[in-house]
Amino acid sequence: MSRTLQWLRIGLDRVTIYLPIILTAALAMGTYWLVRNAPKLMEPRAPAVVTHDPDYFMRGFVVKRFFADGELRSELRGKEGRHYPDTDTLEVDDVRVRTVSPQGLVTRASANRGLSNGDASEIQLFGNAIVVREAARGADGESIPRLEFRGEFLHAFTDAERVSSNKPVELTRGDDRFTADSMDYDKISGVANLKGRVRGVIQPPPTPAGGRKP
Repeated sequence: MSRTLQWLRIGLDRVTIYLPIILTAALAMGTYWLVRNAPKLMEPRAPAVVTHDPDYFMRGFVVKRFFADGELRSELRGKEGRHYPDTDTLEVDDVRVRTVSPQGLVTRASANRGLSNGDASEIQLFGNAIVVREAARGADGESIPRLEFRGEFLHAFTDAERVSSNKPVELTRGDDRFTADSMDYDKISGVANLKGRVRGVIQPPPTPAGGRKP
């Protein structure tokens, strides 16, 4: 019996000697396991390359903008629309546009195809492009004649109320008609800058009652 106790004492002594090593090894293994199984931090990713591919489509749609007081500013309609995220533009088939100026002047535009920026303040019209500012009466009571632009390409700025084109265009103001190779019209100045081969027909003012000219 005493011999058995002696062997047990020797065994315990040996275990006591190696116990710090065993605990250190166990701690190292536990640390390694934690490191292996801990969730990894999100690695930075390179930004995705934006391509000129549509990210969404619309069919038979209407896009409206409003003034701060809730009145309609512009309305864009189309048969089909495709949005391109790289340029934030909307390509529209069979486009129809109606805008209302702060003074209440109504302008309509249409074309086979249109390309609008994000807020519809700039629209390029392709194929059978027409922009019409309806006749109206100014704040001073003066008559504002109907104004029409026609061409295969028209560039309309709805907020700035400008129309330009680098292609042949036809301009009709009331009964007067002009054609040119290119044009830039500014509603604020009321000037249409016609360039290239410019031709025009200006009708005489109507004769007032009584047969006398003004």
